[in-house]
Formats: sequence, structure tokens, C-alpha cells
Amino acid sequence: MTIRERLGAVTPFLAARAFAVGNLAFLAVDILLAHAANDFAHPAEWLPILFSVVAPLLLLPGLVSARLWARTRAVDVAVALGSIGVGVAGMILHLHSAFFERQSLHNLVYTAPFVAPLSYVGLGLLVLLDRMEDPAGPAWPSWVVMLALGGSVGNLGLSLLDHAQNGFFSATEWIPVVTAAFGTSFLLVAMLRPARGFLWLTLGVMGVQAAVGVLGFALHVLANLRHTNVPLRDQLIFGAPIFAPLLFADISVLAAIGMWSLLRGGPQSLAHASKEG
Repeated sequence: MTIRERLGAVTPFLAARAFAVGNLAFLAVDILLAHAANDFAHPAEWLPILFSVVAPLLLLPGLVSARLWARTRAVDVAVALGSIGVGVAGMILHLHSAFFERQSLHNLVYTAPFVAPLSYVGLGLLVLLDRMEDPAGPAWPSWVVMLALGGSVGNLGLSLLDHAQNGFFSATEWIPVVTAAFGTSFLLVAMLRPARGFLWLTLGVMGVQAAVGVLGFALHVLANLRHTNVPLRDQLIFGAPIFAPLLFADISVLAAIGMWSLLRGGPQSLAHASKEG
């Protein structure tokens, strides 16, 4: 099979499954750095890392083999429910670290990021969606766009809270906030009124958002490397979170998968999505 034939065999459904597996695996690295900041003070902080190591291995057989995909439904559902559980528990524990003790804006900004664990909820819902909804049907892409919208809302909150910690010291720190706000608005309209022309426009906005994410990654890395007298390990753990801006690109990819499927499905998918919205 040629490279062109292999690329032609890739579908939005396959891309969504690969997206879920890849993101669950990558979260292990991201959380390892985040929880190292307090030296894993609570044993429960190892749980999401362990889950992110095991879950992709359980999902991988169904990704690489259609035959195994048909036989691993129970495994996928268990992984999805486990991912949702890890995300909800993480959100509660992050809030409990300070915000539940005194409900103030200060504690909301400076406590552990309560929105971050919800990444597990979104990925769990995506895995569950792949098992409960026919990917060839008109409803599946609308749900994918909705999950991307939820991620965009969370990303907007994270951008605000993270940069509020240093009082938006640099004017460039407003770029991700404005970009996330625009991206969220476009995804909301794309979900409610998925006209073909607007979907293409939204794909363009997602491209800009992905570029902002890559730029943010570079700026965070450069900001950390300025402190040449600080060990690299400390720069990665205590400096600007290098992987956080890549959430912009991540959400853009998920949104693109959903809109790709809507455009691929033709007028029937667009009409159904508009009706559901």
C-alpha cells in the first residue's frame, strides 16, 4: 500500500481514536512535571500518572486492529469511565487544596489548577462517544465539536487564571486569552449552526489558535532558559509550564476532526447537526 493509499484510509473516526490514545499517554509527562512541584506530597498524585501509562496500552489494540476493536468494547468503556473518574476526583482534590478552605478569588487563582484534571473527563467522553455513537452517522461529528468546545472553555479559564498569577506582567500574555475567547465563540456557532462556509472559516480560526499554542510553547521555553543559573530540572518544574500552551493546538486538532467529519458527511450531516443545535 502506497503512502497516498494509507493516508486515504485515515478517517475522522480513526483520527479521534488516535487523538484519545496519544493525549492520555502525553498527560503522564505533563502531570509528572506538574506534581513534581510539590514533590508528590500526596500519594494520590501518582494515580493520574499510573492511569496515563496503563490506559493507552489498553486502548492501543483496538486502534491498530479492526478485529480487536470489535472485541474490546468492555475494555474501552472501562477506560472511559476510569478516565472520567480520575478527572472528576482530580478537580475536587485541586479545589480542596485551598479554594474549599476559603472561597476567595485569590485562592481560586493561586490554588492547583482545578480545570486541568478535566482533560481526563473530556478524553473519557471521547472514548465513550466512539463506542456509543455510530461514527458514520450524522450525530458523531457534532458531539466531537461539542467536546472541543468544552475544552476551549476550559482552556480560556486556564489562560486567565495562569496569567493572572503574575498580573499579566507582559502584554503578550493577553494573546492566549483573546485567542481562546475567539476560538470558543467560533466553535459555539459552528456547533449550533454548522454552515459549510462557516466551518471552513472556523477551521482557519483553529489554525491561528494552533499557531498561538506553538508560539506560547516557544515563549515559555525561552522564558525558562533565561535563568541560566537555575538547574534545568527546576526550570521545567517551577518555571512557566512549557506544555500548557500546546492545549491550544490540541483543542484545534480535535475541533478539526469534528468539522472534517461534518464536511465529509455532506449536506445530511450538516442538516442534522443544525437541527440538533
